[in-house]
Amino acid sequence: MSEAKRSERSGAAPEAGGEAEADGQHGRRRSRTMSRKEIARDLRRQRALGIVDPEIQQIIAEVEATRPRSRAECAGAARPCMFVSCKHHLYLDVNPETGSIKLNFPDKEIWEMEETCALDVADRGGITLEEVGSIMNLTRERIRQVETRGLLKLRAIADAEPGVPPQLER
Repeated sequence: MSEAKRSERSGAAPEAGGEAEADGQHGRRRSRTMSRKEIARDLRRQRALGIVDPEIQQIIAEVEATRPRSRAECAGAARPCMFVSCKHHLYLDVNPETGSIKLNFPDKEIWEMEETCALDVADRGGITLEEVGSIMNLTRERIRQVETRGLLKLRAIADAEPGVPPQLER
């Protein structure tokens, strides 16, 4: 987004002309939420111009250096898992289409959670709908609906696969 549009959307007075705003508020900027895509775009722009804060750069480098790259590295790591940006972390979900963030446990901190990694739950094996519901902060009924929807998707993929013998489908 161009700087002119940003200042227009944020409520700041335009830089070039210095005209007053229509609503009469001078010098006051509206707060706004930035999407993760916009934050990443700004960070790339800062890197290209060479104006990245060295402290932020150091923190990013440390996190990237310690982040597990495979399940084998992750399985033995300390719990609760500190990498909330991992797609398997249960603390928050990021919508890949919009970049919006949903906190699954708004009333808890990460260290208060019994389970933090969906892969740890999957490794445990068969658990009840109630247990899954308490882990994911959802009701038993919602877990059943998600399970049914997932099974339907798997069946659709299996039906679309050419060369699968009928006796192996079930």
